[in-house]
Amino acid sequence: MRQVFHQSLHDVQVGLAEIADLVTIAIDKATRAFANSDVALAEEVIADDVHIDERAVALDELAIEILARQQPVARDLRIVVSALRMSASLERMGDMAEHIAQLARYRFPERAVPKGLKSTFARMAALDVEIARKLAELLRTQDVSLAEEIRNDDDAVDELHVSVFEKVLGESWKGEATATVDATLASRYHERFADHAVSVAKKIIYLATGDWAPDDEPVEL
Repeated sequence: MRQVFHQSLHDVQVGLAEIADLVTIAIDKATRAFANSDVALAEEVIADDVHIDERAVALDELAIEILARQQPVARDLRIVVSALRMSASLERMGDMAEHIAQLARYRFPERAVPKGLKSTFARMAALDVEIARKLAELLRTQDVSLAEEIRNDDDAVDELHVSVFEKVLGESWKGEATATVDATLASRYHERFADHAVSVAKKIIYLATGDWAPDDEPVEL
């Protein structure tokens, strides 16, 4: 029974990393669709989001089964409970990628990226993709140095997010209402994506070191 229990815990940890891989693919495709007005790529992201949701549900069911059948304690219990919370964050990251893809689809054949913000969104996209890749590796290795890199990348995304709002609220902004909405929504989705990754990274640090750093802000969106 103990061997089965440890195998189940291993399956949970592997499952989280696999979901993170799907999220990485989703955000990479979504940001490219957004930048290039690629409606076919956007449709792929939207259609594939259900697979992320299904994997998250399956992992939650496995974690709940472990709780019910094995009644884990101490660190094992923390792993299972943390896995439930991390899967929720990963599922929301998939949703953020889907929302970015939906913006690209809604504006097709026009470009969703407003004029004057192309380089800003290109940088945000690159950071979010890198964050997702690092998160998948972190889930596999529990290398806490990656968690610090994720946090630093998130700070950079936050700065870009602020710059988008400063741009669209500035007197020199000439964008139409739709461009303003697209810019603020897209920026918010990128920023939330990174925030959820930080939330997962903090839980991994806790499991690896026993040190807990509370979230700076809620990330239920």
